[in-house]
Amino acid sequence: MSHMSSSTEVVQPASVPARLPWLALLALAMTGFICILTETIPAGLLPHIVEGLNISKGMAGQLVTLYAIGSLVAAIPFAMFTAGMRRRPLLLAIIAGFLVFNTITAISSSYALTLVARFFAGVAAGAAWGMIAGYARRMVPDALKGRALAVAMVGTPIALTFGVPAGTLLGDLIGWRAVFGLMSLLTLVLMVWVLWKVPDYTGQPADERMTMGQVFVLPGIRPILMVVLTWMLAHNILYTYIAPFLERSGLGSRVDLVLLIFGLAAIVSIWIVGLLIDRKLRLLTLLSLLGFALVSVALWVGGTSVPVVYAASHCGDLPSAEQLRCCKPPKRMQAAKKAWTS
Repeated sequence: MSHMSSSTEVVQPASVPARLPWLALLALAMTGFICILTETIPAGLLPHIVEGLNISKGMAGQLVTLYAIGSLVAAIPFAMFTAGMRRRPLLLAIIAGFLVFNTITAISSSYALTLVARFFAGVAAGAAWGMIAGYARRMVPDALKGRALAVAMVGTPIALTFGVPAGTLLGDLIGWRAVFGLMSLLTLVLMVWVLWKVPDYTGQPADERMTMGQVFVLPGIRPILMVVLTWMLAHNILYTYIAPFLERSGLGSRVDLVLLIFGLAAIVSIWIVGLLIDRKLRLLTLLSLLGFALVSVALWVGGTSVPVVYAASHCGDLPSAEQLRCCKPPKRMQAAKKAWTS
């Protein structure tokens, strides 16, 4: 299949290539990278945002909260109402949302306007996560779907490992507003990349779609949603306020290093998941929850100790609900996954 087709051509699933379309998949990975970087960068820039908007640390943390709320409220409705739309124009519209709302964040001097921009950036993220996995799987034959998904999702650990620490360092050098401006420039590059290399597909036929109610009553869905919700809530609370937390141990000026260690642990955890997920899904989930609980207790008891903080940064990102939710589901949920990720 040629990726140099005209912008109006709609590629059908029957024409998927027999090998991985690396540049197209990496464009999806870049989309995930921007999602995660936009979500988490305020954690590393928190002191600068506090000073720049003349607000408290708690108020600055709401920039992450509003983003998360936007993602939460948008993901399922967006998937429902856009299921019939062509994929590439929809993806471009989502990426354009990041361009607009990160630019507003970069130039806004109003806390209220910044919160609104962060909310709608979160809406764009919820929409993106609702289609990246399905888009990647649709590009390749069945034998390559797992590898295609792994490539498309690699933007998440890269953002955590290098993007956030680098953004934190740049915030110290050129200011937090310039960091959001640079993310807008990255988004422009990504839009050109998508137009160049990502194939277009038709939307899902109406008779193949499942309603939100049908998905919600599937066996196992509600417990999984509750686990993901509670785990990610706890994770994001600690991650968002990592800068003021580190001040207790005298590491307030080393936020970038701590986040780098955290991100490297995320890459290791994905390797562990890749080895064991098909055989040990439940065990990995339980170990993740237990590991995070133990790390949280360690930080609570020994949060003023530099060795404890560094050790917790290594161990605090075991295979997580964020990663496990992207992996192979139980057989009884295969139909739901196919309906929602097409």
